[in-house]
Amino acid sequence: MKYTRLIIGVAAILVTLWVIIGEQMTAASANAVVNAPVATLRSPIAGTLELQAHALGARLSQNELLATVTDTRADTTRLADLQLELETLDAGINRLQAQIAALSRERDTLLQRSETFTKARLAELEAELAEARIRRDLLQRGDAYASAAPGGEATFDESGRPGTPHASALALSHARERVETLQIARDALQQGVFLGDGYNDAPFSEQRRIQLDAQIAELGLARSEASAKTAALERRITRARQTQGLESRSELRAPAADMLYWETLQADAVTVQRGDPLIRVVDCGQSIITLSVTERVFNTLRVGQDASFRFTGQSHVYPATVGRLAGSGARSIYANLAVAPSEKHLERFDVTLLAPDLNADPELGCAIGRTGRAFFDGRPLDLFRHWFN
Repeated sequence: MKYTRLIIGVAAILVTLWVIIGEQMTAASANAVVNAPVATLRSPIAGTLELQAHALGARLSQNELLATVTDTRADTTRLADLQLELETLDAGINRLQAQIAALSRERDTLLQRSETFTKARLAELEAELAEARIRRDLLQRGDAYASAAPGGEATFDESGRPGTPHASALALSHARERVETLQIARDALQQGVFLGDGYNDAPFSEQRRIQLDAQIAELGLARSEASAKTAALERRITRARQTQGLESRSELRAPAADMLYWETLQADAVTVQRGDPLIRVVDCGQSIITLSVTERVFNTLRVGQDASFRFTGQSHVYPATVGRLAGSGARSIYANLAVAPSEKHLERFDVTLLAPDLNADPELGCAIGRTGRAFFDGRPLDLFRHWFN
């Protein structure tokens, strides 16, 4: 029994020494801090800055308004030139429209005159044709009567009076020709073709109306072209107004969700220039863990290697992986990070860990600046830590 207790005591001492030495010898960081990239919002235009009321460190939602920059002296020359060009085109379209309307009224008047002339001319031709037919019929009856008379010597002229046989034949031929000519002119007129002395196929009013139709069509094409130019110019004016609006007033908004209002770089109501830095925000969705280790530990690490992280004073362990091995003197890589390294940190070797579970933890929120330790090897008490977690 005495030896049994002695053996148990020695074993307990050995286990305790193994745990203490194992915990101390495990590759670990001297310090570790939750960090995140910082985005600097710059002024897109020159103007007067108006900041919104945001406390430093405030949680931001996506597209939340942070500040506005207003330029009351924005250049409007280009927009004014485009508007003047549009007004000139509108005046030209109005002039073309007035010309088309005037020519259309004249054309309508000529059309009415042409219709009146056509009706009158048709009535005139019908009257002349009726008279020519009567004269032809009389001559035909006179010729038939002369043929039936004894000796066949009785003849008549165009008026039905007795005449020579030769004159009577000429008169009948002329009468028949006159009837055919009038019939041709009447039939042509009914089809819209005028036959007469002094004109070809249409009277002056009809010819003038045709010319006016051609002028109206040409003016219509010019108006359509001007309307197309107007539509294109209106689109250019719309874009110019949008550009002027962007140049005269610009809004700065949070570019993404899960951001913190980190730093104000300009005072409210001051005049800023284009490109001036105005506000810095922290992107919590891209949180990382920055830490430093000894040279011995650093030389045992590789990118993608498993690791773990634990906040100071807590037992919960977050799985992580090695994301970057920056080594010694890694001051420049912290230029765009929220938490700058200490001088002691820079004397050691810089390491960056990626911990997705840490970013997804709703209870932590955006834990920028919180410290802890990172471990790269298994430790004797890890089993108990998992049980407690």
